[in-house]
Amino acid sequence: MDPHAEERRLRPDAIVVVFVTAPDLASGRELARALVDARLAACVNVIPGVTSVYRWQGAVEESSEVLLVVKSVAARLGGLEARVRDLHPYSVPEFVVLDAAHVSAPYGDWLRAETADEVAP
Repeated sequence: MDPHAEERRLRPDAIVVVFVTAPDLASGRELARALVDARLAACVNVIPGVTSVYRWQGAVEESSEVLLVVKSVAARLGGLEARVRDLHPYSVPEFVVLDAAHVSAPYGDWLRAETADEVAP
């Protein structure tokens, strides 16, 4: 399966929400800041206190994690995913993309401006 099929299916300026989990608040904040600093995301909510139950290497595990809710545009998904993989402490970081069905016009305009390659003066 093509890992970037979703990116091509969406219009480049389509707003997306990406879920990424992190092992702790410090690494979650570090990831969030790096994504926003690089303009790969306009905003990242860092939500502590998430309990994740999952199967890993044949065993059911339970971990306390931090959820990152990343707001970006489809055109940035490739770079966003690569940056998460580069910086993330997990060998298989969560990266789940949701297409935002509706976003208010002022918020959408702001988000697109903040993830643009260059900022307007």
